Amino acid sequence: MSKRRQPKSEEEVSVAIVGPGRLGRAMGRLLFEAGISIRFVAGRRMEQSRRAVRFIGGGRAVSLDAPQLGDAGVILITTSDDAVGPVARQAALLRDDWSGRVVLHTCGSLPASVLDPFKRRGAWTGSLHPYQTVPTPEAGLRNLVGCFWALEGSRQAKALAKRWVKVLHGTSFEVSPKAKPLYHLSAFLVCPTVVTLMDRSQKLLQEAGVPRKIAKPMLEQFVRETAKNFAGLGARKALTGPAARGDWKTLERHVAELRCFGPEVVPAYRELVRLMLKLAGVAPAKPSAFK
Repeated sequence: MSKRRQPKSEEEVSVAIVGPGRLGRAMGRLLFEAGISIRFVAGRRMEQSRRAVRFIGGGRAVSLDAPQLGDAGVILITTSDDAVGPVARQAALLRDDWSGRVVLHTCGSLPASVLDPFKRRGAWTGSLHPYQTVPTPEAGLRNLVGCFWALEGSRQAKALAKRWVKVLHGTSFEVSPKAKPLYHLSAFLVCPTVVTLMDRSQKLLQEAGVPRKIAKPMLEQFVRETAKNFAGLGARKALTGPAARGDWKTLERHVAELRCFGPEVVPAYRELVRLMLKLAGVAPAKPSAFK
C-alpha cells in the first residue's frame, strides 16, 4: 500500500485565502511577512479581494470559483461562520483530487467536518481559531501575534496549523469537535458582552456629567486592571463592589437609577448580580428590587 505524501513545509507551500475580510487580511499579512507564500486571495467581490491583496502585500485577487484556487497547497477559509459550509462545497469542486493538500477554516463554533467536501476528495482538513478579537485588520496585526489558538481536525492539518501558530509566537491547544460551540460561547460571553456593558457604562458616566473624552480612557483603564486582577488573583478575589460585600441598599439604588436612565438594562443587571453573589459566596437576600 502506497504511503500518502506528507504536506510540504510552510516555506514551500502556497496558500489561498478565501475570505478577504478583517481576519483574512490580518492573517494573510502576518503569514506573508513570515515568509509563507500567499498565492491567491478570493472573495465574492473582486474589489474587496484586491484591497486585501494590497493590505497583505502579496497574492493575486481571484473570484471564489477561480480554477486557480485548486493549485494552492493550502486553502485557508476565513469567511463568516455561515459561509464556511457553502464556500467549502463550492471550492471543493475545483479539483477531483485534493490529496496531499490542507484545508483549514478559522471558525470558532464549527468543527472541521464542515470541510468534508474537501475531505471526501482526499484533503486533510482542520480548524484554526484565534481566541482574540479582530475588529479591524490593523488590530489583527497587533493582537494575533502571541495569542491563543484552538486547533481541531486531522493530524496533518493540525501539524501545519501548529507551525503557523509557532511562526506567530502563539500558543496552540486542541478542542474536540463536540466542544466547539461551548468553546466559542466562552469567547462570546467575555468579549462582545464586555464591549456592550462598557458602552452602557459610558452612557451612564455621561449622564453623571463625566465628559465623553474622559469616559472612554477611564473605562479602558478600569477594565484592563480588572482583567489583570482576574488573571493574577482568580475570580473570587478579583470580584469587588456591592454584590461581593452583600450591600443590598447600594444595589437597590443602582436599580432605581437604571429604571430612569437605562430601563432595558435592569433584567441583565439583576441576573448579573445573582451570578456575582454566587461567585462571592454571599447569601442572596430578596429586597423588593430583586424579587
